[in-house]
Amino acid sequence: MSLPKTLAEDVARNLVMVARLIDEDPEQAYAYSRIALRLASRVAAVREAAGFAAYATQKYAEALAEFRASRRMTGSVELWPVMADCERGLGRPERAMAMAGEPEVQKLDKAGQVEMRLVAAGARRDMGQIDAAIVTLQSSELASSAVHPWTPRLRYAYADALLAAGREDEAREWFGKALEADKDGSTDASDRLAELDGVEFVDALGDEEDAAPAPDEQAPATADADDTDADDDEEDQDEDDEDRPVQA
Repeated sequence: MSLPKTLAEDVARNLVMVARLIDEDPEQAYAYSRIALRLASRVAAVREAAGFAAYATQKYAEALAEFRASRRMTGSVELWPVMADCERGLGRPERAMAMAGEPEVQKLDKAGQVEMRLVAAGARRDMGQIDAAIVTLQSSELASSAVHPWTPRLRYAYADALLAAGREDEAREWFGKALEADKDGSTDASDRLAELDGVEFVDALGDEEDAAPAPDEQAPATADADDTDADDDEEDQDEDDEDRPVQA
């Protein structure tokens, strides 16, 4: 669908702000997405952006509605994994699992299929099926030594599932593998490893600030010093008076 030039520019500006803010300020990104949605609700890209903004602010029902609208407009299956994750967010992991078995999954590219596997494993965990979640994540993509954009998250999810199952040694190994692949810091694998190893990080600057006396604690000492100086001045004055000759 084409829009008049001025309207298209307004919509584009709002979509740019959604993309720019969605990670650092999702609420503000959501506000911009609502403006774009009011301006051009029949544009698939607008519905998709509105869906991701709602998803980022945990408005899962709204996000799911927007993703479905975008899919109807485009016929694409690209949003299938995030739609399934919205079902999880709504407390319906069984629906997410059902979506993982639909023919749409086979139409996804490799990244989309890995994402769907992550969602399915999360749904298994939602249902208390930890061992099944571990099995769901075991795949050729997990076993591969090649690093792709989704590799850190896949390894991290596997490590986290192992830890939940009480398999701490294996979890430590996979958190390490996740960290090796995570060049952009997309996971907190390093923190999880440190936690498993019992390492605590101390804020040295914070300790120094805590050790420094508060300004109010210093005030009485200053006041006492001033009083002492005043007393010394009075004593000196008395001695001068005693030494001064008395005139008739």
